[in-house]
Amino acid sequence: MPFYHSLGVIPEKRHVVSRQPNGNLYQEELVGTQGFAGLSSLVYHLYPPTRVRQKGLPYSVKPELASENSMNAMSFNGFDIKPEADYMASRKTLFVNAAMHIGVAAPSESTKSFYKNADADEMLFVHKGSGVLETMYGSLKFAYGDYIVIPRGTVYQIKFDTPDNKLLYIESFDPIFTPRRYRNDFGQLLEHSPFCERDIKRPSDLQTIDEKGDFDIFIKKKGMMFPYTYANHPFDVAGWDGYHYPYTFSIFNFEPITGRIHMPPPIHQTFESKNFVVCSFVPRLYDYHPLAIPAPYHHSNIDSDEILYYVDGDFMSRNNIKAGQFTLHPGGIPHGPHPGAIERSIGQKETKELAVMIDPFNPVMITKEALKIEVDGYYKSWLTE
Repeated sequence: MPFYHSLGVIPEKRHVVSRQPNGNLYQEELVGTQGFAGLSSLVYHLYPPTRVRQKGLPYSVKPELASENSMNAMSFNGFDIKPEADYMASRKTLFVNAAMHIGVAAPSESTKSFYKNADADEMLFVHKGSGVLETMYGSLKFAYGDYIVIPRGTVYQIKFDTPDNKLLYIESFDPIFTPRRYRNDFGQLLEHSPFCERDIKRPSDLQTIDEKGDFDIFIKKKGMMFPYTYANHPFDVAGWDGYHYPYTFSIFNFEPITGRIHMPPPIHQTFESKNFVVCSFVPRLYDYHPLAIPAPYHHSNIDSDEILYYVDGDFMSRNNIKAGQFTLHPGGIPHGPHPGAIERSIGQKETKELAVMIDPFNPVMITKEALKIEVDGYYKSWLTE
């Protein structure tokens, strides 16, 4: 949950006369979600944000489905996605349901045009690479291990430092928040939360760009991409304040919760939305009961699928897993540690695994892009004979 932030020049009161040094009025814009009841920010432009010069023909970017549903335990090698220069073209959606899209991207160049998702909050997890996210709210530096949360409606560009970039992404059709149980009635993160406001990095270095010309913005809506050309630079903001803005949070700032016996996955929860949660598995001490079994017990996901994305380290409950690999364990069938994992974990003191878990509360559908990188026979990997 973002907290109040402001940058640049803003008037003392909302919705009052505020003039630029040249005497022109600043153009006030309210940017928010959930009608007028959700998070919002007031933004002050040099020019009206409505100056469209022309529109191009929309085109479909809907993922092609391979299956309406699946009851197979499956695995996919995310690093097998080939790099592409264009950021949007590099994004390959693997899993889809009515609440979210999940995919990976391997962009090799910084974005030249501007992009806006008018449907979904976006969460990018940076597996490889570093750079700067640029928006009208200011700049956000990012690096390996960062979650980048970009609220819907945010126009942005990404500047990468190198051509070797690997991103996990989620498009959420409902807002993404920090878990409610970590917050008090006023939105402040509580003492038992595994992270706090100091760990959330907000935009800085607001640059007011006063440029007229042709500025291409690609706007995604309902599975279609709409090319727009605006008459002035979209980052013409002199100041803003509010709660609606992009931010980053590093997985390395997640402080794990431990116990005497094995704790369930909700202790790893980092974000939530209406129809899914995101959890962070980070290096931590193992359970310290003298007879503890640190490996997770077998469990049945009846109400949700489980998608694990492996980032780094040795994931103690899985055999032969490598960085960038996904596992999908669908709701309705049990899953658990691979053969030998339970025995290996007994007596161990710590784990150095790093992974992102996504639990959709509705079944996901598999795309054709996912089948291109599927690991054959994963569902048989629990057999020992």
